[in-house]
Amino acid sequence: MTMLHNDYQEDLILTSEDFAGCGWKEVLSGSDRGEYFFLSQAFSAAAKQTIDEDRQAHGKVLSLLAYACSMRFSPDSFNEPFKPFTVLDGQRSIIPDVLSETDVSFFAQIIDEIDDPCPKAHMLKARLADLVWFLQSPRKVKFALAAIDSYRTIPLDTKTWLHDGDKCWQRAINLARQLGAGAGERLAEMETSIIKAFTSVTREDGFLGYWLADLLKSNSLARDHSTTIATRLESLAREFEDEDEFLKAREYFQASAHWFKKSGDDEKSTAMTVEVAEGWVKEAIARVSSDQPSHMVATSFYENAIQTYRTIPRSERTTHGVDERIAELRECLNESGKKSLDEMDAIDIPGQDIGQIVENARNAVRGKGLEEALKAFVNLSRTNAKKLRESTIKNLEHFIAHRLFPTTFMSRDGRVTAKMPSMSSSPIPSDDDEEVIHSKMVENYCIHVSLAVRGSILPAQDVLLLEHRLREADFVNLAKQSPIVPIGRELLFGKALFAGYDRDFITALHILVPQIEHMVRSHLKQAGVQTTNIDSNGIENENGLSSLMDLPQTEEIFGEDLSFEIRALFCVPFGPNLRNNLAHGLLDDRSCYSLETIYAWWFGLKLVFNTFWNALSSNAESKEQGEKQ
Repeated sequence: MTMLHNDYQEDLILTSEDFAGCGWKEVLSGSDRGEYFFLSQAFSAAAKQTIDEDRQAHGKVLSLLAYACSMRFSPDSFNEPFKPFTVLDGQRSIIPDVLSETDVSFFAQIIDEIDDPCPKAHMLKARLADLVWFLQSPRKVKFALAAIDSYRTIPLDTKTWLHDGDKCWQRAINLARQLGAGAGERLAEMETSIIKAFTSVTREDGFLGYWLADLLKSNSLARDHSTTIATRLESLAREFEDEDEFLKAREYFQASAHWFKKSGDDEKSTAMTVEVAEGWVKEAIARVSSDQPSHMVATSFYENAIQTYRTIPRSERTTHGVDERIAELRECLNESGKKSLDEMDAIDIPGQDIGQIVENARNAVRGKGLEEALKAFVNLSRTNAKKLRESTIKNLEHFIAHRLFPTTFMSRDGRVTAKMPSMSSSPIPSDDDEEVIHSKMVENYCIHVSLAVRGSILPAQDVLLLEHRLREADFVNLAKQSPIVPIGRELLFGKALFAGYDRDFITALHILVPQIEHMVRSHLKQAGVQTTNIDSNGIENENGLSSLMDLPQTEEIFGEDLSFEIRALFCVPFGPNLRNNLAHGLLDDRSCYSLETIYAWWFGLKLVFNTFWNALSSNAESKEQGEKQ
């Protein structure tokens, strides 16, 4: 079932004259942004107005153009390059299969009529030609070529890149590869265009040089230009570093290391990796030496520096004094780590009236800029382990059944997963009662999770989906800037968080849960905690998440509240037990969309965003203090 509805007469037969007279050029020129989503909105608004004026044929044309532009671009997929933009409550927006053969034939008829030179017109022509190529049977190569030629005329500049330009070029490359010899020299010509744009990039273009180099890298292009690209990336990295733009500098140095490696210059590649590591160190020093130091952020930066150094092959470590440098950085890490615990607290936002929790959750994110909306979203709910324990003990005092009878916990398929003894008769809980108290805390926590998801998280996410279009790349970038995400896991965290935002909780859960376990293990290791065990055969194995959470140092590093939530969500058999149920294949399709699963995704986003926000705020405060001096 689609979320868009037709107000025009569906049996209307359209002609090229209807297209010429519908005002499509005026719609494009009046659209503020060139992204397909905004083009769709502009065409949809124009269609409604045109139909209200009883211009049925023109209204149908504009509606079909809106439908064509409304689909979410997935250029890497050969089988599903166009997906529904939104899936909510059993409804979805338009997908290619909704278009009839007559609609597709009409698109084929008007493609050559789109002759406006503006980039938005090229995007429209490319989308229509691509849909015709994708949907018509038998396929006609001329439509794929028309799509490629329109996609590759879209400018390679920062603004256009962020407004679907990146996807357009990637789709053009994939189509050219799909056609093979049938695409002629188009792939080579696109390679030349990207290299030309790359060599013209300056520091003012921000990440554009990095993005263009990555486009070449991900498509195995420009192999004969590896040294030139690597050298230019290094030059840009040093320019960013001189301006204390540490994130950009690191990304460019990292990209430069790849291209030097590709050119066969291993020595220079290693030197760039050292620059990446030292970039983390420089930013850590800047944070701890400011008037308002952030030791939590610095700790993470030192960890990333150490991890980066460890990627250098042992055969090349002596030249750069890697082992000695790692030892120095571990001392810096330990010093900052001792002072970082308090900085992992959640961000406070205004309290909410429980009676109006749903509406308040929506209002908390509605009408706000993206970062402020996400800040409110991830802090809609908080868990205070100490208060939860106090309330649980108080409740147990009023329920005599827990003092008389043991409790058995069963899974949904009828298995006994845990047993709790009865409590002692003492009015003051003893050490023997801790297991029962903890199980009841988890039980009450699960009630809190249910209320949080139904009353706050899902209603607020509805608003976010309507007001903010986020891409996978946005979540990957968020993960890159979040101190809690281990180095080398940014893409995995980003994919998981985007999947949950897109309400694909099956994908989100299966990627996110192992990454949270690795995140815990990584931070414990960086603090010098032993995270492995040796079996009777002398084989060293990594401890699982449950064992890691039982270590006494875990609560010191992650704090009481965060440690409790990780145990309650992922580890204990009398809770959702998501880590173990996932690892053993015990979750069915429905379980992957449970309230606990949705909360687990939100919890992961909360971890990543709050640490990112704290780091960002600390950096802003440091700069402000520096400007005042």
